[in-house]
Amino acid sequence: MIKTYNIITFGCAMNRSDSERIAAVLEVAGYKKAKQNQRLDLLVFNACSVRQSAIDRIYGQMGKFAYLKKKNPKFKAIVTGCILPKDKQKFFKGFDIVFNIKELDKLINFLFKEAPIKQSYQTGIKYFKIKPKYQNKFSALVPISFGCNRFCAYCAVPYTRGLEINRSSKDIIKETKDLIIDGYKEINLLGQTVSSWKDPNKKNYKFVNLLKDIEKIPGKFWIRFHSPYVLDFNDELIDFLSKTKKINNYLNLPLQSGDDAILKKMNRKYTVNQYLKVLNSLKKKVEDFNFSTDIIIGFCGETKKQFQNTFKIFKKISPTMAYIAKYSVRPGTVAQKIFKDNVLLKIKKQRHKQLTNLLRKTGKENNQKEVDKILEVLVDTWLSKEKECLGKTRNFKTVRFKSNKDLCNKFVNVRIIKAREFELIGKLNENDI
Repeated sequence: MIKTYNIITFGCAMNRSDSERIAAVLEVAGYKKAKQNQRLDLLVFNACSVRQSAIDRIYGQMGKFAYLKKKNPKFKAIVTGCILPKDKQKFFKGFDIVFNIKELDKLINFLFKEAPIKQSYQTGIKYFKIKPKYQNKFSALVPISFGCNRFCAYCAVPYTRGLEINRSSKDIIKETKDLIIDGYKEINLLGQTVSSWKDPNKKNYKFVNLLKDIEKIPGKFWIRFHSPYVLDFNDELIDFLSKTKKINNYLNLPLQSGDDAILKKMNRKYTVNQYLKVLNSLKKKVEDFNFSTDIIIGFCGETKKQFQNTFKIFKKISPTMAYIAKYSVRPGTVAQKIFKDNVLLKIKKQRHKQLTNLLRKTGKENNQKEVDKILEVLVDTWLSKEKECLGKTRNFKTVRFKSNKDLCNKFVNVRIIKAREFELIGKLNENDI
């Protein structure tokens, strides 16, 4: 009988990339992805510890395991991904296997052991050597590093993924070339702080060198990278981004706070003025530059004045999109150990609402600038009932337009006729119909 599996993924693009590798390992072991209503032999949770809510949702699922085991005595539940030590101890009580995602190459051994695995230890990383089972046929996730050395006060990543490990440029470029040969149109380079990547085998070969070499690969495709750290942007990198034809003219450039005292408390290492200097240089030099940012609301001790500083800077920089989060305490982080989470939840909600309302305004204003332009769009979704396609521009703006056929994985030209807060409405160029 065929053994079946399902993977439930929480979190960022890096976690989704993890799940592609988990699926590849399971299929080598003889498992097949379960169809709807099919009996399930293995359920994998790929966890995210950025916010407590994702971990709580996994806890909430643990009560169902007894029922699933009753229906299928061979059923197993696994949890991996970004898990803090405190949460890992709790997961031991309900899961058959709890393992470090860096030890994914050992998963087959874990599965066929008779005794449940209650702990696994980092002994190196073969993660990058596992060929993923790509979930998208034209947009690929390509991790170039694993872990983080920044130790921002609020962040769990260094404690769940460990210190930064960089993949070789040789392997990254080979995977990218293979994807382009297979027809992929979009390559997403991933890392917790992707721009801090350095080749472990080549002295002085940095992130900008990698981008330059990927740019040279023949073919029509776009390259995105997520997410950089503002202090990694020097003149060489910005100048290259101003000239490239394949690297997208969009960045998610996290700010986190518009107040220097809060940034210092967060251990972000830069000031507001340093952030503005980089951002202004990008806006000045990179044609049609578009960006999003990340903001944490209500970090430990954030005063009304400090939030107003963030509000003013947010208004000044005017992002098209922002990922605005209410601060959530993560066990074991520096912030949890030495600061107090003393901003009331109702205050966090009020500030979140204020900043979100401002984002709606800045998003609409930025999108309005695209009206009457003809933009190149890479189509990623076809809504057959609505006869509509969705896609992204090179600078990562969402475009919706009518189409009688599926145009996924195609570059098309679309005239923008209307702007909304977070998307553009367009009309397909007649030559592309």
